[in-house]
Amino acid sequence: MKLRPYQETAKKEVFKQWENGFNKTLIVLPTGCGKTIVFAKITEECVRRGARVLILAHRGELLEQASDKIFKSTGLKCAVEKAENTCINSWYRIVVGSVQTLMRDNRLNQFSSDYFNYIIIDEAHHVLSDSYLKILSHFSAARILGVTATPDRGDMKNLGQVFDSLAFEYSLPEAIKDGYLSPIKAVTIPLKLDLSSVSTQAGDFKASDIDTALDPYLYSIADEMLNYCRDRKTVVFLPLVKTSQKFKSILNEKGFKAAEVNGNSSDRAEILNDFDKDKYNVLCNSMLLTEGWDCPSVDCVIVLRPTKVRSLYCQMVGRGTRLCEGKSELLLLDFLWHTERHELCRPAHLICENEDVAKKMTDNLAKQAGLPVDIEEAERTASEDVVSQREEALAKQLSEMKMRKRKLVDPLQFEMSIQAEDLTSYVPSFGWEMAPPSKKQIETLERLGIFPDEIDNAGKATLLLDKLGKRRDAGLTTPKQIRFLEGKGFRHVGTWQFENARKLIDRIAANGWRIPHGIDPKTYAEGD
Repeated sequence: MKLRPYQETAKKEVFKQWENGFNKTLIVLPTGCGKTIVFAKITEECVRRGARVLILAHRGELLEQASDKIFKSTGLKCAVEKAENTCINSWYRIVVGSVQTLMRDNRLNQFSSDYFNYIIIDEAHHVLSDSYLKILSHFSAARILGVTATPDRGDMKNLGQVFDSLAFEYSLPEAIKDGYLSPIKAVTIPLKLDLSSVSTQAGDFKASDIDTALDPYLYSIADEMLNYCRDRKTVVFLPLVKTSQKFKSILNEKGFKAAEVNGNSSDRAEILNDFDKDKYNVLCNSMLLTEGWDCPSVDCVIVLRPTKVRSLYCQMVGRGTRLCEGKSELLLLDFLWHTERHELCRPAHLICENEDVAKKMTDNLAKQAGLPVDIEEAERTASEDVVSQREEALAKQLSEMKMRKRKLVDPLQFEMSIQAEDLTSYVPSFGWEMAPPSKKQIETLERLGIFPDEIDNAGKATLLLDKLGKRRDAGLTTPKQIRFLEGKGFRHVGTWQFENARKLIDRIAANGWRIPHGIDPKTYAEGD
């Protein structure tokens, strides 16, 4: 099985991290982008090198899925460490293991600490639990790979307690742009649901409180669904099993062909199969289908289990992002949740890295309530609005920077000029990122024209140097060109080509370092 370009890059970057001494690394891929195939191919390479690999997961479906994908993509079979099954004395080099089984002392102690050379953790956002940490501590000599869907900055900072680095990240917008995932259109439904009385438990909204708050709105929600998804294949996530069962009945009253599945459903496989074959057009569940279930023909998702955890929200919406013949986009229905004290995940959190942009996008979508809006276009508009506001707020600060008698460029001026959102909003996650910049990094930044005293951590220095290298390869303006031309009043020089900036600077130099007649820096366009 041939890997897609981003999957091949992810595989190479993982081995590069391990070879560079980062023994615990992460890859981040959106739901539907083939994370299992990626770690299957990584596993194959590890086995080819003579290693023994453990693949850890917390649910049986994930273990079966991993074993199946590894066999289909590599031809390699796996031993199983789960319940009464054990890999001890097996000649297979790959083991799929249940966390609940391996965490037990009597099971764990059967293995030497160096029994596994590599451990791959599926759904790695669960790794902070005591059970995972106990297993990793036992196999302390193993190199670790965590695989997860897009986490937010808070998640990544937490994962930074376990992992040393992020080997590769592929974003949802990239996947949609490259044609590997379905475009998403969000509709803000003008139905206000009051969650102000909902409390939190273990860092998220309490399911029983959500149920109480949601119950009065179920009929109204079903009526709204008639307007938007009568002819769509819809998955609905609800807080409790009883809510899920009640909502299924309401939908059937309204004329939908609805089914419900939960952890105790004896006919779960049959219902999921019938839904796949279009016997039902709505499937209700209480958080059962967030992981390990794929149905590419789903083209509408409704999250009636509000959450503050972005990774969980991404997983729910991810049930509808896979491509399917005849499917043009995923429709995401979002209700006007009202909370007094808590922020919750909305469509903006699927795509926005910056919280200010997410808030602006959410506000903009609310103003267009009832209309399907492409989330990429909505994010671009919100970003432009936020950048405009930020530039206005920073205008005085940037003006002072441009007037400083320095030959080097302040990082903030450079970041704003090249419109580098990832630089301006950067927060270190891993231990090495939080360390001070190295002497070599400081010297290289100075050589490339950046004033290094404003850079206080190695992670920011690394990101900045990487950005400078890519700009050089793309033939874009240097920091020194940016500082000089913006000091003369030219705008957004960071987006110009190096050659166009050089020619303009040559004209200014030939004119005694004065702006030539007929050029207005405020209105000047690149290449005029």
